[in-house]
Amino acid sequence: QVQLVESGGGLVQAGGSLRLSCAASGRTFSSYPMGWFRQAPRKERELVAAVNWSGANTYYADSVKGRFTISRDNAKNTLYLQMNSLNPEDTAVYYCAINSYSAYLSRPADFGSWGQGTQVTVSS
Repeated sequence: QVQLVESGGGLVQAGGSLRLSCAASGRTFSSYPMGWFRQAPRKERELVAAVNWSGANTYYADSVKGRFTISRDNAKNTLYLQMNSLNPEDTAVYYCAINSYSAYLSRPADFGSWGQGTQVTVSS
């Protein structure tokens, strides 16, 4: 079993930046793809970005491509999401998750073991 703890959320003005972190413990972190999801009020949870076990391959949703960067530090068991050029549509609770079922990065159903989430609010 893996435990995930997100941090780094907050309130930021449109155009600003935030860096989210996800600390993992338990299962071997470096063996699995990891991803960031978000859920806005009254919307379904969506996959925002994912990275393979080594960090060499990434996936981004079209809505964040070019603005967000996912990375990982396997030595620190930590996943990151650098978010730039934020806009109010990015407001959501952000969750990290692990894919212990496959090597695919773009299949949301393969991800699980959710953390508690961290709130990101972007004001206009």
